[in-house]
Amino acid sequence: MVFDLDMIQKVYAAYPDKVEAARKVLGRPLTATEKILYTHLWRGNATEVYERGNSYVDFAPDRVAMQDATAQMALLQFMQAGRKKAAVPSTVHCDHLILARVGADKDLQDSINKNNEVFNFLSSVSNKYGIGFWKPGAGIIHQVVLENYAFPGGMMIGTDSHTVNAGGLGMVAIGVGGADAVDVMAGMPWELKFPKLIGVKLTGKLNGWTSAKDVILKVAGILTVKGGTGCIVEYFGEGAESLSCTGKGTICNMGAEIGATTSTFGYDESMERYLRATGRADVAELANGIREHLTADAEVYANPEKYFDQLIEINLSELEPHLNGPFTPDLATPLSKVREEAEKNGWPTKVEVGLIGSCTNSSYEDLTRAASVAKQAGKKNLKVKSEFTITPGSEQVRYTAQRDGLLDIFDEIGGVVLANACGPCIGQWDRAGANKQEKNTIVHSFNRNFSKRADGNPNTHAFVGSPEVVTAIAIAGDLGFNPVTDKLINENGEEVLLEAPTGIELPEKGFDVEDAGYQAPAEDGSGVEVVVKDDSERLQLLAAFEPWDGKNITNARLLIKAKGKCTTDHISMAGPWLRYRGHLDNIANNTLTGAVNAFTDVAGVVRNMNTGEEGEVPAIQRQYKAAGVPTIVVGDSNYGEGSSREHAAMQPRHLGVRAVLVKSFARIHETNLKKQGMLALTFANEADYDKIREDDVINFLDLDQFAEGKPINIEFVHSDGAKDVITTNHTYNKQQIGWFRAGSALNLIKLQQEGV
Repeated sequence: MVFDLDMIQKVYAAYPDKVEAARKVLGRPLTATEKILYTHLWRGNATEVYERGNSYVDFAPDRVAMQDATAQMALLQFMQAGRKKAAVPSTVHCDHLILARVGADKDLQDSINKNNEVFNFLSSVSNKYGIGFWKPGAGIIHQVVLENYAFPGGMMIGTDSHTVNAGGLGMVAIGVGGADAVDVMAGMPWELKFPKLIGVKLTGKLNGWTSAKDVILKVAGILTVKGGTGCIVEYFGEGAESLSCTGKGTICNMGAEIGATTSTFGYDESMERYLRATGRADVAELANGIREHLTADAEVYANPEKYFDQLIEINLSELEPHLNGPFTPDLATPLSKVREEAEKNGWPTKVEVGLIGSCTNSSYEDLTRAASVAKQAGKKNLKVKSEFTITPGSEQVRYTAQRDGLLDIFDEIGGVVLANACGPCIGQWDRAGANKQEKNTIVHSFNRNFSKRADGNPNTHAFVGSPEVVTAIAIAGDLGFNPVTDKLINENGEEVLLEAPTGIELPEKGFDVEDAGYQAPAEDGSGVEVVVKDDSERLQLLAAFEPWDGKNITNARLLIKAKGKCTTDHISMAGPWLRYRGHLDNIANNTLTGAVNAFTDVAGVVRNMNTGEEGEVPAIQRQYKAAGVPTIVVGDSNYGEGSSREHAAMQPRHLGVRAVLVKSFARIHETNLKKQGMLALTFANEADYDKIREDDVINFLDLDQFAEGKPINIEFVHSDGAKDVITTNHTYNKQQIGWFRAGSALNLIKLQQEGV
């Protein structure tokens, strides 16, 4: 089935003229990224040159995608926007609320039983507002989008940071908060700072144990978790063209781990093959009709140093398989060095669990490569040493893999097939014994591996690799095992060497599925009733945030000074807290409980400086709010990296925090704070972070003059009578200052819809 073909036809019909207009304005050849951006300007054809990394630009995305955990808050906001129907094609995917425990069938049914209220809410809201709904078990949002909705040259936004996966099909697909999704679904422009461009030239061809996953693991090691911030990464070269479409998706997916706005590839034959294999020959024909416009101009790839702000070159023929981790996805180690690094750093080398699949690596090709390794275990009389789980990315992939015998191969070595859902990748894993918090090692083919991410245990050392490497290491049970060179002792006492994996890009018999899990919305949803019970623990209708009174914030207190890495997981944990994603007041009880207090090195515990009482961050903040005391949060570098979850911005706002002051922000989180009417500020001098004391009284000196490009000075009055005036910067433009004045972007939308 081809979705939204009329929309795609309209996009492609206008493409040549829009590309030519942009080329004329810029006066030079264009990258693939620039073509997509300039053909999606809100105002139509390009009339001016936008400065990379500086110009705020209004765009018109083609579609919106939401997963169930973030869709709740996004749709609760959309219900207040005054629209009868989503203005662009939009979908909801139920993939986050399924807890992995024993296996696919039971886990899925348990989830439906426990989350029925939320699933019914999402189904009814989708039905009412013309939004496609993918039921629990249908698959992980990003795999389902790649199979059904992504198209070359398109632009989409999604309420999940790994929306970027669709770059594998040549899109500019960007993770956002729910408020951004509301803008687009309400028929309004979507604002983004025009990104800088990083070019990655791929030469050579993958071979042996090396896979597409190793490309992004290598790039993560080069750029680190913040090296891509404010940038779009465009991959090109003969090596890029040699990769499968789903391999490209894997690379783009983990681009979120380098902070990139998104990643993409130019349209090529692998994308055409994938479109045809997934029943979208019509889209492939349309794309072929404007093929030259769906990739960069030839001059760009011939002389990339002229057109990209940064250039990286990787020879795929020489690339070695990697494991990244633990505790951060950018600590890249070639397999040949893992044992040495493990001994040096005290990483446990016994591997307890190997986990493959997830939105990052759950394609048919991924499963065939991993299965080719697993099959050898039986043939070579090897006993698998670690637990082993498999997470298919979609029901279509699962059904096809089952039909072709791949899942039987995993079953024969003791593998457990989990539901078509995120599961352990996002902390939805009821792992036996995790509560003991023992030091241990797991390896997986997911994207993130922050502390406590998979199982809630801060002592679980999680390493990221390709599905085939994870499978080999699970067979060996040894983190230091390098299948390229190392032999294993089988049940007969013989030394055996695993052969390099082989994969099948696309199923020879084609994809198949009995029930993909899609629910189309009603043509007219005006009669559909959406029910939210007053006493619900899971869902809560939203109350508007208070507008700014136009005055300086004075006599404020420091809620917490966060030390070191503070991701959205630290600000608003996932795992069991996912059940409250639709109830702002309930989920606010996890606010900043993972953040490390810089004054005590204890996570989530602070002192009320007015009473002397010590307690968890949300409890102390509720005390401040009840007493009418404004507060601020202070943080370190790349504050808010990780997931796109806007709860990390909404929760502090709901509890009464007025500003967040940090050394630097991750892109999505900074935008989310702005959307919710919070002050997102950075130190003009990062060393001033050290001047802030636990018991300071804080006064904003010139917030009443809040203006674009104007720094804000804040006075910190210390208990000994001394004072420090700290200068802070911000990136608010005129429109964003309007959000702050109104109390939130949603408040402003409502005013505009009402014609006020």
